[in-house]
Amino acid sequence: VADGAKLFLKETVVPSVANRVIFLLAPMITFILSLIAWAVIPFDDGWVLADINVGVLYLFAISSLGVYGIIMAGGASNSKYAFYGALRSAAQMVSYEVSIGFVIVAVLLAVGSLNLSDVVNSQMGGIHNWHFFGILFPMFIVFIISALAETNRAPFDLPEAEAELVSGYNVEYSSMTFAMFFLGEYANMILMSGMTAILFLGGWMAPFDFAPFTWIPGPIWFALKIAACLFVFLWVRATFPRYRYDQLMRLGWKVFLPLSLFWVVLTAGYLIAFDLVPPAGGA
Repeated sequence: VADGAKLFLKETVVPSVANRVIFLLAPMITFILSLIAWAVIPFDDGWVLADINVGVLYLFAISSLGVYGIIMAGGASNSKYAFYGALRSAAQMVSYEVSIGFVIVAVLLAVGSLNLSDVVNSQMGGIHNWHFFGILFPMFIVFIISALAETNRAPFDLPEAEAELVSGYNVEYSSMTFAMFFLGEYANMILMSGMTAILFLGGWMAPFDFAPFTWIPGPIWFALKIAACLFVFLWVRATFPRYRYDQLMRLGWKVFLPLSLFWVVLTAGYLIAFDLVPPAGGA
């Protein structure tokens, strides 16, 4: 709170060589996009701002737009460090978006609907019905690691590598504009944790379908699952060293992309072979 108040009260310094309009617009875009994505996240049955039939597609589209704010910040700053950080971020986010897209396709094959409430309802009946178990478990691992790269978190925090790029794309920012980048980054972390909970951990569903677990309200279960995913983010940050840039790209394009594509085909074959194809509109 003290840090937030300090940044809020500081003067916003715009470099003399920067493009002022784009420089100030970039953090706003990053922050706003991280918030509007929450419109389709269901916290409980019926607890959703916009229960649209293409909720998964909406989330995927909004998360893809986040890179524009970072590219604008890097270009408008007119600084080589900011520019290199923005280029790294663009390449990194685009690379791992593809893997996340295939993971989502695999989950949708098992559910038969793009509606996020339908995705949660398809996992009804307890922990053994969650997508975390069974054939989609490798997709869960790919999604968690890709989410780390997508949100620029350690060990994939290459765009803001302090030792190489001073601070990356936000090196020229100060006061509230600097704070908005970090608010957006942490909002995206919580959003990715929420997506993990919905796609793989049963959303607001209790892990066991009997008392006393069913006494606890759905939003509390959802919050606990988000907290567990955030703990994984922090644990990975404290445990693993930063990847080299070539290792990051190799992991995205040569490991995760072929693996996720193969698993989409395998999931489709498994559903057809065992007659588990869900009806259109949800399981």
